[in-house]
Amino acid sequence: MAISRMLTNTAQFISEAFVRIFTPANDAYPVIGVQPFTGSIHKRRKTTW
Repeated sequence: MAISRMLTNTAQFISEAFVRIFTPANDAYPVIGVQPFTGSIHKRRKTTW
């Protein structure tokens, strides 16, 4: 009986994790679109080590 309960708990744990990982995101972020870049571009300099 203890083994069957342990197997049931394990299967439930794994299935809940699977559902949580693969469900669509339900985040309430506003749809604002792509924002333009307003910063400065990094210019790579040659470094001498």
